[in-house]
Amino acid sequence: DSEAQGKVIKCSQCTKVLKRIRKLAGDDPDEAAVAAALQKGCRLLGRVMGKVCQQLVKKYQDQITEGLQNGDMPQDICSAMGFCRS
Repeated sequence: DSEAQGKVIKCSQCTKVLKRIRKLAGDDPDEAAVAAALQKGCRLLGRVMGKVCQQLVKKYQDQITEGLQNGDMPQDICSAMGFCRS
């Protein structure tokens, strides 16, 4: 199941989503800031990307939150989740 979902979401989509969320979350986000950014970020991406965003968030919220709080780059977070080759 996760492999099929992973194939649907591409590296470029993942990084696009996380760049937007990272920008919304700010430079040194706490968990609440990340959670708010995740919610808001998906809505701002339009219908198609918003759906991709929501899938990502639902499945990988903890990893995304942790990555953003550690100051990881979107590409690195997406690699860690298996969407990009590192």
